[in-house]
Amino acid sequence: MRSIDKLGEECGVFAVYDPDGDVARTAYYALYALQHRGQESCGIAINNNRDIYQYKDMGLVNEVFTEEILAGMKGTMAVGHVRYSTTGESRRENAQPLVIRYIKGNLALAHNGNLINSSELWDDLSKNGAIFQTTTDTEAIAYMIARERIEAGSVERAVEKAVANLKGAFSMIVMSARKLIAVRDPWGF
Repeated sequence: MRSIDKLGEECGVFAVYDPDGDVARTAYYALYALQHRGQESCGIAINNNRDIYQYKDMGLVNEVFTEEILAGMKGTMAVGHVRYSTTGESRRENAQPLVIRYIKGNLALAHNGNLINSSELWDDLSKNGAIFQTTTDTEAIAYMIARERIEAGSVERAVEKAVANLKGAFSMIVMSARKLIAVRDPWGF
């Protein structure tokens, strides 16, 4: 556990919408500027108005993303993440953004923070059939949003309902097929 009297970094999250621009390159430069907040892994998820796809890996932004990779990432919205792990192991599958596909479509989630009730959330989701692919609380948040979206009238309402169950300090970006949603904990940490 990290001592609270010592300097520590956190993850960096970023989102951009530009119907005419190069969102992958914008996200790349933003993550490069945020690199001091996380040097373990990085990733960018792109929405091309039909699907959400991503590229992520372990390492620094300039090591992970080549010119060829960025040139192939076309879309109107992007979510980016640089990781400094506070929960979950240092593995590629824990790199973010996390992209999920579910009955209502696709979601990308980039998250920073610590949840003090993550083990309870994992237990609840596991007992209801969730199969986890990562060891991060970000995946639990994504499942909660997807579960709420089945009944909610909008993705915003689903995010609002899911976030009401989170305890701790966090900020995140949720990207759906047509929307970018920024969220922070009630205390604004």
